Amino acid sequence: MSSKSVPDHSADHRADQSTPRPPAAVRLNSGAELPLQGFGLYKVPATDTEALVRTAIAAGYRLFDTARFYGNEAALGSAIRRAIADGLVTREELFITSKLWNDEHGFEASQKGFTASLARLGLDYLDLYLIHWPSPAQDKYLDTWRGFEALLAQGRVRSIGVSNFLPEHLDRLLGAADIVPAVNQIELHPLLQQREARAFHERHGIATQAWSPLARGKALQDPALLALAAELGADPAELILRWLRDSGISAIPKASSAERIRSNLELPQQALSSQVLDRISGLDRAQRVGSDPRSVS
Repeated sequence: MSSKSVPDHSADHRADQSTPRPPAAVRLNSGAELPLQGFGLYKVPATDTEALVRTAIAAGYRLFDTARFYGNEAALGSAIRRAIADGLVTREELFITSKLWNDEHGFEASQKGFTASLARLGLDYLDLYLIHWPSPAQDKYLDTWRGFEALLAQGRVRSIGVSNFLPEHLDRLLGAADIVPAVNQIELHPLLQQREARAFHERHGIATQAWSPLARGKALQDPALLALAAELGADPAELILRWLRDSGISAIPKASSAERIRSNLELPQQALSSQVLDRISGLDRAQRVGSDPRSVS
């Protein structure tokens, strides 16, 4: 498969000269490039999605993450088509992710689920499609993955991956798969740093992507992190996102205001020092804000 590069808009006649460049990217095992900063649409109402996505595109975002479960695929697709029609961006410059919900597991069901998501989005292809949860009690994710491999072979999606898979699920999947997942999207933030999962990903060439990188706001209330941010004169959210970027981890924070949309993207240019990285590493408490993947069915 041909690789997709994150474009440099500095000479792009369609973009305003003040528009920031899209963030750096990590190359996936599929050859595609996944931006290290994206816009997550979890719990974004469909009625707000189009305006927020348009603001994000104008700010420089190119990665947008949705799912059938979020109920805003159609609104995201509408925003994308309008932005393309208005000359703000091209489809090739965007990286669009969606996810298969738990009641769509299995080979045939996964084909139908993907087709329905693509229709709601109104797109010709997806850049990344993920199994949303392993749902181990169903014991279908191996058949689901075979369905995903078929979608990739059909050219309807550029990369395939998983979400919320623990090393035990990935180990079993890799034993049966022809294609290694390109991405595992997991809950990851300073309070839950997922070192075991990240080490597993690195050994097998799987990119780590962080959902809820701010721990649904709880990390922004942590006294130790707030103290570190105060010492550095940094915004706590920007400090966390800079830490993830320096760690080579793609993040998809949600934002509901134009100011926060821009600030999440326009992070300080200077990488964090090893001393600061060590202090953030010390904040890990194995504290989830989301569900345990072993129990979601």
